[in-house]
Amino acid sequence: MLDKIIKFSLENRRIVLLFSIIILIYGIIVTNKLPVDVFPNLNRPTVTIMAESHGLAPEEVESLVTFPIEVAINGTPGIKRIRSSSGVGLSIVWMEFEWGTDIYRNRQLVSERLSLLADQLPKGVTPVMGPITSIMGEIQLIGLSSSNKKIKGPDLRSIADWIIRPRLLSISGISQVIPIGGGVKQYQILLDSQKIRNMNLSIEEVDQNLKHISENSTGGFVSIDNKEYLIRNLGRVENIVDIEESIVGVFRGEAVKVKDIAEVKIGKQVMRGDASIDGQEGVILAVKKQPGSSTLKLTSKISDALKEIEKSLPAGVKINKELFKQATFINHSVENVKEALRDGAILVAIILFIFLLNFRTTIITLTAIPLSFAITAIVFSFFGLEINTMTLGGLAIAIGLLVDDAIVDVENVYRRLKANNQKSNSEPTLKVVYDASKEVRNSIIFATLIVILAFLPLFFMSGLGGRFFEPLGIAFIVSLIASMIVSLTVTPVLCSYLLPKLESLKNVEDVKFVKMLKELDAVVVNKVLARPNLIIIPTIIIFVGSLLLFSKFNKEFLPKFNEGTAMVSVILPPGVSLEYSNKQGLIAENIIKNIPEVKHVSRRTGRAELDEHAEGVNTSEIDVDFYAGKGRARKEVLNVIREKL
Repeated sequence: MLDKIIKFSLENRRIVLLFSIIILIYGIIVTNKLPVDVFPNLNRPTVTIMAESHGLAPEEVESLVTFPIEVAINGTPGIKRIRSSSGVGLSIVWMEFEWGTDIYRNRQLVSERLSLLADQLPKGVTPVMGPITSIMGEIQLIGLSSSNKKIKGPDLRSIADWIIRPRLLSISGISQVIPIGGGVKQYQILLDSQKIRNMNLSIEEVDQNLKHISENSTGGFVSIDNKEYLIRNLGRVENIVDIEESIVGVFRGEAVKVKDIAEVKIGKQVMRGDASIDGQEGVILAVKKQPGSSTLKLTSKISDALKEIEKSLPAGVKINKELFKQATFINHSVENVKEALRDGAILVAIILFIFLLNFRTTIITLTAIPLSFAITAIVFSFFGLEINTMTLGGLAIAIGLLVDDAIVDVENVYRRLKANNQKSNSEPTLKVVYDASKEVRNSIIFATLIVILAFLPLFFMSGLGGRFFEPLGIAFIVSLIASMIVSLTVTPVLCSYLLPKLESLKNVEDVKFVKMLKELDAVVVNKVLARPNLIIIPTIIIFVGSLLLFSKFNKEFLPKFNEGTAMVSVILPPGVSLEYSNKQGLIAENIIKNIPEVKHVSRRTGRAELDEHAEGVNTSEIDVDFYAGKGRARKEVLNVIREKL
């Protein structure tokens, strides 16, 4: 079969070349459309349930809310593990399902079980499912600050809640946008107990009437002169005066208004978290993506949306898009692979040129790299795979091996053409190329299969490790198989076009460098064969020694990654107030900000209203962004931060 492939390629050379060009162009197009992420999809299908339980202590939340939810969902088909967290006024339950289960079916099953909880939870507590997010889903932090003293934190939060968040959620692929800081603006009615008693009203009566002070009602419709008119009572309040003029009761035949028994003002909703940017009051929006979405494409769409929003913002309000971007790390990874590709191609070209002393053999061999990558990209697109640091790592490992098959074929064809050129009755060029390719095809296949077999154990790893390293194995094996196909089809065709007319084929002797290596090789081999123990004993010693050293290596699941940013956690004793935690976090923030290499500092203290983590107000996370390539080394800067803190 392999002989037929080589023969077909040589008999249809133009078709093979045309098809190769089409694959190369299509591969480039497909590569630009593939989703790009930082890590493979490590998400075990997870459903998150959140239940706001205002006013309840953690112990009450656990017994009255969390436990009933766990009992209700326990036993859901396909469920692997249930975890929960109970905080002040908040219950969060995570349900992890088996790998490969349909997340939408899982959510449907959970929804059905939650519907049975209506009568078992405290009044006003309604469990809701969080959006589908990725384990590495926080792709960007966006800061909102103001140099205008008239625009305060609640104003910034209103801009974040009502302008920026809805616009970002309209982008396909974004699952959640969580703002923190500033304080949610609300109208507050501060009742005066003495005035209520003077008006002979009860708290229950006032509370009941206040619930209806901002409602529109209908009176049906009326027909006049063959026309229909709706009858509406417009009761929506729009400002403080409207609230103050609302009626909440009757005393001695006269209406009692809100202003008669209370003070109305604009304040902040009770806060369980706050934020700051570069030591100033601000709002931070955490953008999360859905699994399978391209981080790079989403980041680009977010940037475009923010540019549109900036045009309509009040004077002095600034959007900071550079607090944290996962896309920056991905771009660095892509650039590293590009550098590896470039360096690998240059090294291969140099070695080939040294051994063969001509450009044509070098060009033929190097075509295996772009063609193999193009075929790999097409396979990825067909099976819905994505580009990430592990697939890029697999390709980087494969670079040196992609040209192996082509080198073997090119070198043998070159040698056979040179021998054929010395014959008095030389054979046709296509026959020589065919025989030469046929002669080494078994070596090519066996060498490729042996390397592939060494990577197959990656596919039998279970759990998180298997999910993490599987893309590396897929990328490596697919690209290697692609290079083997190229060596059996495109390489012989290019050899038949480019090699027969080489002037170096007329030279009977090898290149001087190769000739010198052969002479040296003969001397070394003869001496080693005469004294085999000179090789066998040192080899055994080195092997045993390496095993002993291997047992002493530090072992980690992941290598250390440099995302270009750092995160500092400031954890105070539980029970401190948000104001005190803010104060201490601000001190740490200013210490870090004054280091010359630091570009931006942003702080998130406590928990955002929509966050799926029950963080206490005693916890702060400070994200630090550094200037690229400026000042001291990263390790030294991190040590300085630790010392100063």
